[in-house]
Amino acid sequence: MKKTLLWISLIVIAGTMLSACSNSSSPAPSLVGTWKLVSYNSTPALPDVDTVITFDAERVGGTVGCNSFGGDYKIDGGQIVFGEVVSTMMACDDARMEQEASVFAVFVDTAVFKMDGDTLTITTADSQYYVVLAKK
Repeated sequence: MKKTLLWISLIVIAGTMLSACSNSSSPAPSLVGTWKLVSYNSTPALPDVDTVITFDAERVGGTVGCNSFGGDYKIDGGQIVFGEVVSTMMACDDARMEQEASVFAVFVDTAVFKMDGDTLTITTADSQYYVVLAKK
């Protein structure tokens, strides 16, 4: 009788533990840190341009070619919801301006993100634009 009660108790405890594990949601990946631009829309980042994109808990900012930029963001599941992102308005050569415009096109409204190790890919909701970043 004692063995039967022991087995029933163990089965109940194991079931409770498995249920608790399957109901726990894993935390959203953290974007916090400093990143560099690897590519945008299948175009490699300009090799002679130091790019810096920094995510803190609520803000994103940096430079990807010519101008400094910054704005608010929040994570909602696998999406990033960007607030207004503002930048300085300097003019640079065409290649830098194209790179910058392509990155800024991703940091608008809601975008989808995926992390794979130290690589972060952010894609616009309509999948028209994307950037690939690497952790610095």
